[in-house]
Amino acid sequence: MASSVPMVSFAQDYRNDPRNDNYRVPAPVAAPMPSSFQDSARVTRSLPRYERVNIPEEQCRMETERVDGGNNGAGTQGRSIGGSIIGGIAGAVLGNQVGGGNGRTVATAAGAIGGAMIGDRVGSNMEANQGYQGPSERQVRRCTTFNRTEERIAGYDVTYQYQGRSYTTVMPNNPGNNVRVNVSVTPVAY
Repeated sequence: MASSVPMVSFAQDYRNDPRNDNYRVPAPVAAPMPSSFQDSARVTRSLPRYERVNIPEEQCRMETERVDGGNNGAGTQGRSIGGSIIGGIAGAVLGNQVGGGNGRTVATAAGAIGGAMIGDRVGSNMEANQGYQGPSERQVRRCTTFNRTEERIAGYDVTYQYQGRSYTTVMPNNPGNNVRVNVSVTPVAY
């Protein structure tokens, strides 16, 4: 007699079977990319930061200066026509009294020339002394440079709260009652 044996089939899991290289284990799921957004945080304190700056300044004033008087531009370099004429005549008269004949003529001419030169110098010196004025005063501008120190605001120390936690940062301007913050959310790895 024929016996009948029931056929039972079992499903086999081929995923871990090294004989089947065609089947691959699925790759693990990658962590999601972090997401970021902006939100508003409440400012609890904002204090200015000061810095000292040196600023050069020029301060000018008018002063009275005493100036020694002069001869008003008539110097010894100027020529005196009257002194030359008088000196020439006196030199010619004196030269005429020396020698005789042709020597007298030469002495007269030399006396006239020498007397004219001496008369010019004496006349110029006399005019210069007549033009002399005493000391005078004039206004002179005098300036000095000094550094003035000034305090300027260099930024603000800002304390703000977000999600119950306090944070502190330095900002270039006073943010007011609220400040915008960047928030980044990433999953925690287990």
